[in-house]
Amino acid sequence: MTTAVGAPGSPRRYLHALWLLSARDLKVRYATSALGYLWSILDPLVMSAIYWFVFTQVFQRSVGEDPYIVFLITALLPWVWFNTAVGDFTRAFNKDAKLVRSTAIPRSIWVGRIVLSKGIEFLFSLPVLAIFAIVSGAAVGWGILLFPLAVALQVSLLVGLGLIVAPLCVLYSDLERTTKLILRALFYASPIIYSVGDLPGIFPQLAAFNPLSGIFILYRAAFFPDQWDTFAVAVGAAMSILFLLLGLVVFRALERPVLKEL
Repeated sequence: MTTAVGAPGSPRRYLHALWLLSARDLKVRYATSALGYLWSILDPLVMSAIYWFVFTQVFQRSVGEDPYIVFLITALLPWVWFNTAVGDFTRAFNKDAKLVRSTAIPRSIWVGRIVLSKGIEFLFSLPVLAIFAIVSGAAVGWGILLFPLAVALQVSLLVGLGLIVAPLCVLYSDLERTTKLILRALFYASPIIYSVGDLPGIFPQLAAFNPLSGIFILYRAAFFPDQWDTFAVAVGAAMSILFLLLGLVVFRALERPVLKEL
């Protein structure tokens, strides 16, 4: 039976449904894959190896810090979480259109389950970072305490973006391809293979308005405290919360048109 738009539900019911849908995504992903868990670490591992080789063996590196492989992985792992989640947002409602129309739970759960399932994969990939940090002799400092804050801000940013991207991709199908192009450009516009401090002129200030800049600084603070940039972190935190609030407003306005379109 189809319920009214925005039908309320208890927080416990919402969280239970969120967990069930996220667990389903993970089971489907791993049950149909021979490599299973390794897929969570293979992509960032291969990317890290390529950039490490290019910037340390082919060219004389002038960006980042040593050990460079740890510098790369601390940003590549959360980037993979961000990239795969946003990519899935573009199909969040169309993929389960019948279930979305008939469910009695808030439709925002289809965004939340992507953030949660991809976030769990991110956490599963952290042992790779730990191994490389140990092997390369990277020192762990006070910044490790900021890790939960980085995760919380990334969750806020992703949920906000998901609440905007998911409904808009139902109403405007061309946005799915546009989002892929934006993500490709955003990879190089984010401090992954370099740091905010490596940028010349006014670009560090401009880069701070990319919320991923502040989030990546928080992740790197555990190993590279010299990378700390208060302005970038503060702007990144503010923009992550702003995107969350904007997403709630946009989703509320577009939920009914989306249900009519599905």
